[in-house]
Amino acid sequence: MDEDLDQDSDDYEIEELVENVTDCPGCGEACGHEVLREKKAGTGADYLLKCDECAHVHTVQMRPPRGINVPFLLSEGSQTVVVNIEIDDDEILVLGDIFEYAEASWEINRIENKESNPVKKLVALEVGRVNAVRSDVVMVRLTLTRGEFSDSDAIFVERETIFRAGSIMDHGGEKWKIRAIHTGNGRTMTGRVVAHDIKRIYLHEPPRPEDEFIPRTPRERRQAWKEGKLGDNPNPILPDAEKSGKPKQQRPGRRRRKKRN
Repeated sequence: MDEDLDQDSDDYEIEELVENVTDCPGCGEACGHEVLREKKAGTGADYLLKCDECAHVHTVQMRPPRGINVPFLLSEGSQTVVVNIEIDDDEILVLGDIFEYAEASWEINRIENKESNPVKKLVALEVGRVNAVRSDVVMVRLTLTRGEFSDSDAIFVERETIFRAGSIMDHGGEKWKIRAIHTGNGRTMTGRVVAHDIKRIYLHEPPRPEDEFIPRTPRERRQAWKEGKLGDNPNPILPDAEKSGKPKQQRPGRRRRKKRN
């Protein structure tokens, strides 16, 4: 059994832990080093090192990155502000990166160099300006139609909010029906769409109170959905009374007679 263990151990490479790895100018490799002396220098330090491989002695200066102010154009809906944000001068900015600022999340959608040319990524020291949009909250544009008149508006919601075509939503203290949702791929009158994929929502005038049906029991809710009273139903079931054009007959209730004393 010991032989099996020895054989199994031969199948694995033993990793050697090397400390203080840095490039050695003597052997030209990244090697472990022995620290001979450490000297504070400002906010950093100078280290006198001895290479473990070739015994070459050299000095390495370690300095923390310097903070620089980079102009950011932050857009939230129709509101845009320019702010200077301090970041490390060696930080790499990449298109699509998300960062936190002013208790909000922002996504980088444009990076410009000093010549105002757009790039996909760039070290902070060479950045001219960065554009970013609010990523945790998105603006959804609305078109509200009442009769022959239409108006435009917008709402701000969390980016993962789901809207369903055919449903009823509250806006401006009134109820509106979502007639259609426009995305980048076209307009849909059915289904669900998350807020960050929506270009515009088309709302129709609020339903009249007498047309609004509120089920009181689970059975009424199931039946109302079958009949298309609770939003989109591609194949609503019409009651027999509606098919024949006759009003639905109500079953008379039973009344109990009170005994006279």
